[in-house]
Amino acid sequence: MIRLELALDLDYDIAPPGGDFIFNIHAARTQRQHVLSESLNLNQNLATQVETEPATLNRYLRVQAFAGPLKVSYRATVDLLHHFAPPGNIDELPVARLPASVLSYIYPSRYCQSDRLQQVAMREFGQRSHGYGRVQAIRDWVLQRTTFTPNTSNANTSAIDTLIEHVGVCRDFAHLMIALCRALNIPARFTTGIDYGADPALGPTDFHAYVEVYLGDRWYIFDPSGTAIPMGFVRFGTGRDAADVAFATIFGTVGSAAPVINIRAVAGADGQVRIPHHCADAISTDG
Repeated sequence: MIRLELALDLDYDIAPPGGDFIFNIHAARTQRQHVLSESLNLNQNLATQVETEPATLNRYLRVQAFAGPLKVSYRATVDLLHHFAPPGNIDELPVARLPASVLSYIYPSRYCQSDRLQQVAMREFGQRSHGYGRVQAIRDWVLQRTTFTPNTSNANTSAIDTLIEHVGVCRDFAHLMIALCRALNIPARFTTGIDYGADPALGPTDFHAYVEVYLGDRWYIFDPSGTAIPMGFVRFGTGRDAADVAFATIFGTVGSAAPVINIRAVAGADGQVRIPHHCADAISTDG
């Protein structure tokens, strides 16, 4: 078990007459991700509402804010009880045996045009043995062909753009891996968290996009950007692609500063501090 403390501060300047926000910044509550404590503070005296979407367990905070500065602070202590499995024992499932709850993750989506990448996927991975190893090969292929370069993509950049341009940030790596998996009928979804363990040379701690792939009987974590430590990912949201799980969706004229995020490992119930690290096992915080 790994216990993490996270602190997240968002800073906005809202033009009259005000703005509406939908935030996805609350740690998800899953069978293997336990939110022990959390707090939310806003500088404006506003009614807030946090709702959990039943299918994804994404938690959405709705805020209707006045014109002027808006500061949002979220704090949480989270226990991660990872499921570990030997990669060689994990199989892909044929479409006929996939649970209904994962079927939407084998279809193309706005940023993951899997229907247009079937030839590429079959050429590169079609002859590989099915299972975790094939998905790991897709992850490695995306990492090797793409250079992590800030400010090289925008809200319109898709998996195909990343395939052609060979550069991007974490969301672009994730979109390309997801599209290639889906092109092979492997369910894959876009997941948001925090880039625990990322090299400080890449910039301050930030939100992070990674991939969860459905294999065997659960969703396993993959980080195609290779910039962070998957064992330290605290899940916020999951969706078909980035369009489903923005950390903030804003309605109105609003300026913003860069988020300020801190995350650290702390002592668990037994008094021991366990530091997330890279490992050879397949890991999951689902199920």
